[in-house]
Amino acid sequence: MGTMPGPPSNHTDPSPIPVTWASLRKTAILLCLLSSTSLSPTWGQVRIPVETVKLWADTFGRDLYDTVTKYSGSLLLQKKYKDVESSLKIKEVDGLELVRKFSEDMETMLRRKVEAVQNLVEAAEEADLNHEFNESLVFNYYNSVLLNEKDSSGAYVELGAEFLLEANAHFSDLLVNTTLSSVQLPTNVYNKDPDILNGIYMSEALNAVFVENFQRDPTLTWQYFGSSTGFFRIYPGIKWTPDENGVITFDCRNRGWYIQAATSPKDIVIVVDTSGSMKGLRMTIAKHTVSTILDTLGENDFVNIIAYNDYIHYIEPCFKGILVQADRDNREHFKQLVDELMVKGVGVVDRALREAFQILQQFQEAGQGSLCNQAIMLITDGAVEDYEPVLEKYNWPDRKVRVFTYLIGREVSFADRLKWIACNNKGYYTQISTLADAQENVMEYLHVLSRPMVINHDHDITWTEAYIDSKAQSLALLTTVAMPVFSKKNETRSHGILLGVVGSDVALRELMKLAPRYKLGVHGYAFLNTNNGYILSHPDLRPLYREGKKLKPKPNYNSVDLSEVEWEDQAGMLRTAMINGETGSLSMDVKVPLDRGKRVLFLTNDYFFTDISDTPFSLGVVLSRGHGEYILLGNTSVEEGLHDLLHPDLSLAGDWIYCITDIDPEHRKLSQLEAVVRFLTQEDPALECDEELLQEALFDAVVTAPMEAYWTALALNSSDESKQVVDMAFLGTRAGLLRSSLFVGSEKVSDKRFLTPADEDSMFTLDHFPLWYRQAAEHPPGSMVFNLRSAEGPESPNEPAVVTVSTAVAVSVDNRTAIAAAVGVQMRMEFLQHSFWAATRQCGAAEGPCPENCQDSDLDCFVVDNNGFILISERPQEVGRFLGEVDGALVTQLLSMGVFSQVTMYDYQAMCRPPTHHHSASQPLVSPISAILSATRWLMNELLLLLLEWRAWGSWRGDHRAEAKTVFHHSHKHKKQDLLQPCDTAYPVFVHQTAVREANGTVECRACQKAFVMQQVPSSNLLLLVTDRTCDCSIFPPVLREAEEVKYNASVKCDRMRSQKLRRRPDACHAFHPEENAQDCGGASDTSASLPLLLLPLWAWVLPPQLLR
Repeated sequence: MGTMPGPPSNHTDPSPIPVTWASLRKTAILLCLLSSTSLSPTWGQVRIPVETVKLWADTFGRDLYDTVTKYSGSLLLQKKYKDVESSLKIKEVDGLELVRKFSEDMETMLRRKVEAVQNLVEAAEEADLNHEFNESLVFNYYNSVLLNEKDSSGAYVELGAEFLLEANAHFSDLLVNTTLSSVQLPTNVYNKDPDILNGIYMSEALNAVFVENFQRDPTLTWQYFGSSTGFFRIYPGIKWTPDENGVITFDCRNRGWYIQAATSPKDIVIVVDTSGSMKGLRMTIAKHTVSTILDTLGENDFVNIIAYNDYIHYIEPCFKGILVQADRDNREHFKQLVDELMVKGVGVVDRALREAFQILQQFQEAGQGSLCNQAIMLITDGAVEDYEPVLEKYNWPDRKVRVFTYLIGREVSFADRLKWIACNNKGYYTQISTLADAQENVMEYLHVLSRPMVINHDHDITWTEAYIDSKAQSLALLTTVAMPVFSKKNETRSHGILLGVVGSDVALRELMKLAPRYKLGVHGYAFLNTNNGYILSHPDLRPLYREGKKLKPKPNYNSVDLSEVEWEDQAGMLRTAMINGETGSLSMDVKVPLDRGKRVLFLTNDYFFTDISDTPFSLGVVLSRGHGEYILLGNTSVEEGLHDLLHPDLSLAGDWIYCITDIDPEHRKLSQLEAVVRFLTQEDPALECDEELLQEALFDAVVTAPMEAYWTALALNSSDESKQVVDMAFLGTRAGLLRSSLFVGSEKVSDKRFLTPADEDSMFTLDHFPLWYRQAAEHPPGSMVFNLRSAEGPESPNEPAVVTVSTAVAVSVDNRTAIAAAVGVQMRMEFLQHSFWAATRQCGAAEGPCPENCQDSDLDCFVVDNNGFILISERPQEVGRFLGEVDGALVTQLLSMGVFSQVTMYDYQAMCRPPTHHHSASQPLVSPISAILSATRWLMNELLLLLLEWRAWGSWRGDHRAEAKTVFHHSHKHKKQDLLQPCDTAYPVFVHQTAVREANGTVECRACQKAFVMQQVPSSNLLLLVTDRTCDCSIFPPVLREAEEVKYNASVKCDRMRSQKLRRRPDACHAFHPEENAQDCGGASDTSASLPLLLLPLWAWVLPPQLLR
């Protein structure tokens, strides 16, 4: 058996739930059966001559080798590289030098983004300084939602003037205007509010700076200003489309880049009243308020939630007495628990406040948490008593913990108490009487926390974790650089007025292009992680999952820890060094999954790492030992190379950067090959190209040029019969050069996706070399690697399967070996099967009369690859399946003999179906009325939500209330539970042990003994297996490859949730300032009534109290 590694250090001791009796019984049966396995023939056993099977395997292997070498031209390509060996150099790669160079290039690129944002900050603050607020300002601006909209008479609607939009490849081919910005507002922000109009008017000054920034640095993408009043100015200008309900939910103020730039890191304890007086709508508003606060937290913040009535309880008991990092996982977990809160009893606030202060104090003293801002959020309907002694003991006179109070509901009797608490503890008081009030009122605490930074005029530079771009409506991963914008007016200095945040996006894909793929070898890669240990970019990061036909972000896509991707780092040495920003290297033996987890490579990787200056990021570069440590250098003239580069069968890796084509609009329409030709012919001197990569590509073009003539001659001389052998030949070199040649008409190609962008696994991409290249590189030179490719998707279920065969071309100079290329063919299944059945009709002379062949009824014959997948079987439905699913007895025996080993792999980014929870299966039978009440409660909740969404909550300035629609937050709509949830899984991969070239034996199956013979097919990764079909071994269960969720018992699960992983805190902290005006601490809000609220007492009277908890 292969090694079975456990989870990484932060996943140690998964302590799975005890194995079921059924699986124990199954294991006992297998051990019992295998213990009686015999190698000598007994009665009722079909005789399988070992020598005959070896003859079949040798004949089949020889035929395959001759066919593949003929059609691929692999021997010719090997000779061509051999001929130029004397002119080649193989240089050892200096990993530390490489990672430092990549880091410096990334630092230079990111510094340009910072400079652009600084320009915007200066312009915005200067514009505000020169602007005088005008309560009656009338001003037309480009409203993103109304752009180019016309009324029934054909005239442009107000705020919707003509706005030229053109598709732009640099901005994901979206329709944009690169001369102007546009302004977006969420639905619940009134677009003619004087604060809004004055802010938009002031920020018009940013238009010229946006354009200048983009002209100075054409690699810039989106630039924007998010105002503290709620509007969002974005460049280039773009039309914003509401959702299917006509609602704009995007609010720049609850985006990560805004919140992180506006405040320093913070420790927050949310204290929520769950006493009986909070029933009904009050509890609904309170839950929404908690959820809104959670949305303002990021991975540099820490949080916990305490609910109180007659007693206090942590809504997550596992988090008792601690603060946890406010990453996406924990925030979503808290939201689920908040949604389940029930009301009862009497509210006793002093114990809850005491507990909250103690947690904050203990964490501060222990040097844990954010070590910066600390705050308590008190959410209640106001019936608070005995709070002053607690405040006096724990927070006065220094008032190091701010207290923010949220009065829920329209009752104002207790407003003075809650305002007193906030004002005497450097906090802020607000009243939240409707669901729509929550967003605006919660945001006030961010303005209070930003005051010290604003008064000091500290423009900290903030870089966000990876997130998916919602502005561009794509699934690209970004990071954002952001900086706060302050009011510099002397008269408002003590108030510390935050005007907003400016930001610019950096596509992580563009950043990773600065670590060129060709310098990292066949299996190498580069990756980035944050100061919190979360992955920013990594080829194994899988942020999306498929739900039906749609790709969706996983709930935890941007909080995947480095230890969950590089899970072989069980001691955490790599993670620790990178989080600490160290420069260095280490080595690890790793198991690398391939082909969607069907296969595995065993590699020794060298990791080189360093930090990226002035950012919270660290860069890692991975090189695999052996050929991955060397780079092949050849030399040729531009004239000769250019001639061979222009062959029609040649292409270059579309994702690689041979020449920079995404800056100049004139270059964006060029393919990489077209750009290279224009550069080499000096047709376009403005092009910037990677001359080292071009030299490698030119050299490979010259060396591989004879392959075109070879393949063409082969195709011309081939008969109709030979056209049924292979569809195409292809080769790829380490410079990303691809050649291919068809032996059949394009319409007859079995797998039309192969070598196209639709099939990333077969192409050179930014993340990896092609699968056929990677597999070939890990097999001995001259060995043919077969891989079955089946048609995928419901649209082509009957498309014939095809086999890809590839082999590596290695070059050796001065005892150093590098992989120069891989070459192969796409072989038809019909030919593979025909060759096999022909080979099994052979028999040796010493055997006498020819024994039964594979097509006789007594024998089962399989050809499988080195991972146990069936390529040939007499039953077509078995082709492509894992052998263990078809013959569990045989695979069980092969595992016990060491012919195959089982390797356990882990996936910490998996998605699983959650178990169905039934509180009491018999309850509906025992009490039918409970089912009726449950249905009634659901119906009334739906009715309540419908009315809440139908009717706008809240009121607005002046006579414009009717125009300002609001929305009920999406997280409080009744929605069915997601089908899939993040989980950890373990799955087996089966690997042939290459030292075992042949084996035979029998398996005891009670009534009979099943004989088998295994023989390796020479010069390939294939195995021939011949078994006795007459013996029924169905008592053996199938051996499956299914992934199983790693179940953690309650104790271990709690320990994992509580664990405080190593992280590096942000450098800056702004908690207090002596000039801060702490008396600017809030006041009562407008409390006009609305239809749903007027109906609420009626519902409360009609329905049982528990239905409105």
